[in-house]
Amino acid sequence: MTVGTRGLWMLVGLLAIGGAIAFLIVGGLSENMVFFLTPSELEARAASVVDEPLRLGGQVKPGSVEWDAESLELRFVIADAEAEIPVESVGAPPAMFSEGQGVVVEGSYSSKGVFHSTNVMVKHSNEYQPPHEGEDPREAYRSLIQESDG
Repeated sequence: MTVGTRGLWMLVGLLAIGGAIAFLIVGGLSENMVFFLTPSELEARAASVVDEPLRLGGQVKPGSVEWDAESLELRFVIADAEAEIPVESVGAPPAMFSEGQGVVVEGSYSSKGVFHSTNVMVKHSNEYQPPHEGEDPREAYRSLIQESDG
């Protein structure tokens, strides 16, 4: 084998290894991307996604939250600028769940126009903001507990 032939085979081998690594990276990224539909997108595709597992994301409509602590039933409406979708869930809502908050819910959309959620996730900023000067951080914690009890 000549030096040129050996170099050519090394180049082919390196390209094959590089291609395999690129394939694994791109394949792994596309599988781990988290997509969700907005309420208006869900309304537009409603017939084709009935009873399919999916994610729905938007804002919790103010005044729409109904929480029964005894039965652990949570009902609310997710809205965007163009559409509103009623959501039903069983289980305690996340601590940061509130009206006007951004949420993503996992579950399925029924033929009756209701999204049945198996998981409620709150979208929030990852920026920590310390209490303002003179504020007691324990008071903010107490208000969170009182809101979830009320």
